[in-house]
Amino acid sequence: MAPLPGVLQIQGDITQLSTAKEIIQHFEGCPADLVVCDGAPDVTGLHDVDEYMQAQLLLAALNIATHVLKPGGCFVAKIFRGRDVTLLYSQLRVFFSSVVCAKPRSSRNSSIEAFAVCQGYDPPEGFIPDLTKPLLDHSYDPDFNQLDGPTRIIVPFVTCGDLSAYDSDRSYPLDLEDGSEYKYTPPTQPPISPPYQEACTLKKKGQLAKEIRPQETPINIVDVLPQPLAVPPRHTLLTSEVEDSDMNCSP
Repeated sequence: MAPLPGVLQIQGDITQLSTAKEIIQHFEGCPADLVVCDGAPDVTGLHDVDEYMQAQLLLAALNIATHVLKPGGCFVAKIFRGRDVTLLYSQLRVFFSSVVCAKPRSSRNSSIEAFAVCQGYDPPEGFIPDLTKPLLDHSYDPDFNQLDGPTRIIVPFVTCGDLSAYDSDRSYPLDLEDGSEYKYTPPTQPPISPPYQEACTLKKKGQLAKEIRPQETPINIVDVLPQPLAVPPRHTLLTSEVEDSDMNCSP
């Protein structure tokens, strides 16, 4: 990540006690109005495992947020909206008066990612944040998942915007509707050291090596003649002609 003015960057694992203490230390006792968590665990390809890892990463961020959020503060975190995501909603609802699951227009339609928007930080009476203990109990009775009405916390899934916006999975023409000319706008922060940077530099200088392969004719291609070949003429030799030719041969 490129340095930003006025931003303090800390590289570490938020599930580790040392990283959590370092983050809390920089607040110097001044509570925060908003905590944002865009967790990005290493994806394994197993959706159930990825959802679980993302949920645990979110709870680690929430554990830090309980130390720095002021009463009434907000907490926004990325989640994977899977089958058992109601457990995560219920856990967040313990600390916030309002929990809404939102999917902004910038999120890909093919992705199950969403964002938990928690407002009104109000921890339970007598709750004391402690980094050395798990924030929430991991046991979850499946029978609670069948309850209805006020005995169950239902978090509405709110879709931000509509389908009129651009979809990141599609390609759009550069012709603008108002007829104006398209102008390229560079990104605010380009990649710092992408793996393709050296190849792009060599290509601009014309020094990128190109592999030249000999042209090979596929086996399935056969030359087709416009007309068939002419039949060669046939010659018939009689026995007498052969004998006469032998007799006329000089030694």
